[in-house]
Amino acid sequence: MRDETKDNDVLILGAGIAGLAAARALGERGIRANVLEARDRVGGRLLTRVSAGGGIVELGAEFVHGRAPELWALLAECEAQTTERDGTMLREEWDGGLIEDDPQDEEMFAPLEELEDFAGEDVSFTDWLATSEVAEEDRPALLGYVEGFNAADAHKIGIRSLGVQQKAEDAIEGDRAWHLRGGYAQLAEYLAGRVKELGGDVRLNTEVLAIRWSAHSVEVETTQGTLRAKQCIVTLPLGVLQRVNGEAALHITPEPAAISQARRLEMGHAVRFTLVFRERWWEQSPALDAVSLQTMSFLFTSKRLPAVWWTPHPEPEASPTLTGWVGGPRAKLLEGKSAEELGREACTALAEVFSMDEALVHASLLETHTHDWSNDPFARGAYSYVPAGAMDAPTAMTQPEVDTLFFAGEHTDTTGNWGTVHAALRSGLRAAQQVLGEG
Repeated sequence: MRDETKDNDVLILGAGIAGLAAARALGERGIRANVLEARDRVGGRLLTRVSAGGGIVELGAEFVHGRAPELWALLAECEAQTTERDGTMLREEWDGGLIEDDPQDEEMFAPLEELEDFAGEDVSFTDWLATSEVAEEDRPALLGYVEGFNAADAHKIGIRSLGVQQKAEDAIEGDRAWHLRGGYAQLAEYLAGRVKELGGDVRLNTEVLAIRWSAHSVEVETTQGTLRAKQCIVTLPLGVLQRVNGEAALHITPEPAAISQARRLEMGHAVRFTLVFRERWWEQSPALDAVSLQTMSFLFTSKRLPAVWWTPHPEPEASPTLTGWVGGPRAKLLEGKSAEELGREACTALAEVFSMDEALVHASLLETHTHDWSNDPFARGAYSYVPAGAMDAPTAMTQPEVDTLFFAGEHTDTTGNWGTVHAALRSGLRAAQQVLGEG
């Protein structure tokens, strides 16, 4: 390894949305930021691919959830085009057959709405559910939603965090969602370009191995050499900051208080994959009327894995695709499977769901795209969630260490929007303000 000790204004670890947003904000104030990224690309957990047919496939973040002002300002700035999600929600009944769900039916989510003002003891969702008045027949669906949406273990995720999250979503119309035409990665590429235009640098293929620091002095050892700066913003994912099997992925000496707070949080796990077909064969299904099938947006199959599927509807030029999602503990049942295995098993299950000929469905499959975030050494999971008793941890992680080390990333969000792109973006802007002495 070359020793390229070099002084920088500010070092930023991670070229995801948080790191790039911080670097751009500092550059606009005349502060040169050097962004270090272990991957061969920018974006972090934004990962956009293009299918053989030219269609956009998202393997990381996909939806714009609600009207978060910081994110929509960035979308407008880089002239990104969006399409709001709508369409039909379908559900497979336990005894077989498909029914159309009413997207306005919020009865199942009423218990979560009631948690918004919860002031009791912060316990896990399963502990709360066991003593709640939720009807027995409604519990499996509610449990599946909490684990699937949050990529969380219901035995760990805290009800206070669920309540805060619900209130945060309501504040930004979080029940609405948009697709980005061209994919989410365009935001990261745009920000990286702006960082360079402002005199900063984005170094790819530069894995951080260790950080040694004291007041107003940071030394970062990487696979490409050693760099120094007076200040450093750490935007690495929660899973990278935590210990795995007793070993730390990143050694920081001395260990800052933020790392002990990071260990109080949990990294969620999810498996998602996208099937690209020759045609929208499900529109030919005899299981439901043609209009519902043509406008299908989401499909819920509680008794199977994946439990959630979605289409790109109403994207006008989208490829015939179905994306499957499994979040929480059940994701481990699919972890480690190849794209070919996932595609083959999914086609068999989908043929049964839609009462279609299995051979026809298999023959229609062109490609299967997936990414194993849990075993990705630069992510070590999908996104964070807050377990019972740790509601103060994200805010604690935002406290600067002697005006030298700063932490950002979706896991440091203080508004209840953990696990979202807008949380990551907001945290990067906050960290930049702290470096500037304005936070």
